[in-house]
Amino acid sequence: MLGRGRVGGTIKQKKSRIFAAMNKEQISESLRQLDAAENIVILGHRNPDGDAIGATLGLAHYLRAKGKNCTVMMPNDFPKFLAWIPGASDILIFEHYPAKAVGLLKSADLVYTLDFNHFSRVGEEMQRALEGLESNFIMIDHHQQPEGYAVVTYSDPSMSSTCEMVYHYIAALGDQELLTKELAQCLYVGIMTDTGSFRFAATTSTTHRIIAHLMDLGAKNDYIHQQVYDTNSESRMALLGTALRNMVVLADRQVAYITLSKEELESGAYKKGDTEGFVNYGLSLEGIVFAVIFIENIGEEYIKISFRSKGSFSVNEFARAHFQGGGHDNAAGGRSEMNMADTIEKFESLLPTYQQQIAESISCE
Repeated sequence: MLGRGRVGGTIKQKKSRIFAAMNKEQISESLRQLDAAENIVILGHRNPDGDAIGATLGLAHYLRAKGKNCTVMMPNDFPKFLAWIPGASDILIFEHYPAKAVGLLKSADLVYTLDFNHFSRVGEEMQRALEGLESNFIMIDHHQQPEGYAVVTYSDPSMSSTCEMVYHYIAALGDQELLTKELAQCLYVGIMTDTGSFRFAATTSTTHRIIAHLMDLGAKNDYIHQQVYDTNSESRMALLGTALRNMVVLADRQVAYITLSKEELESGAYKKGDTEGFVNYGLSLEGIVFAVIFIENIGEEYIKISFRSKGSFSVNEFARAHFQGGGHDNAAGGRSEMNMADTIEKFESLLPTYQQQIAESISCE
């Protein structure tokens, strides 16, 4: 697997001395694959977030600058607050145009998978299409336990975001001169959103130096923040009010969770992305170490779950063990095929087993 980047020197306007210490064999194989490829498809995961959209579009800007024919493809729609990102209007949504998407995948010389490391993250229909391909894959991802489907696997769970990894990837291939304002905007979005506006532990000094370089390239931090976080609709704010009213705080367990039913989503004129960040309100409470949101998906027969934690308590392990999920130590996702009441009952029944780990989480930092 490819390694973590390092930084040396000072940032200069439109020029950086940030280098990625990556495995030479992997770099050589990436260059070989790119030299041989003309048609490239870049994929993100289902229910794409800022990191998935930013990373795929950022990589596409880079590959097009190298003269490659690129298609960015997502399994389903992405939130409206990401639609302004340069290149977003050209993203092909698989579930809207499955025949066209499958055709492009079959004709691709090379397929990049970004911000996911298991085909199950793209949905059943798209997964079947990927499993039937003869094309080579390159994976760039920062989630734990990657599958071995790619000829190049650049995997580093300690990284802040896949967008930071795309920056390192371009640097490792010796192409930092191809970084543009549009590409910088894309990568800034993903790093900003996946670090919680640079407050999570994975935000390193390297991350900040990369952000400084992206700003030097033309990424306007205030504008990007406003586009992502300050474009709320009245219906989203009303839905947040419902979510907060539904919050259950188990103070003795240092746990808080939120539920949202299909009826509550529909009555609030729910749009994709409206619940983004809601789970963090539980984690913001004093004394809470473990926060969860349970959402009944409209049109799908399962409950989507987001887990967040502070300190050493691994929600990745919790989600993998009990809710068909995974992710990072402090941020993970999962799902339940049970109804809401049974899902909550199962969740609460698990808490005594983890009580000591939760209680010791902060003190172990």
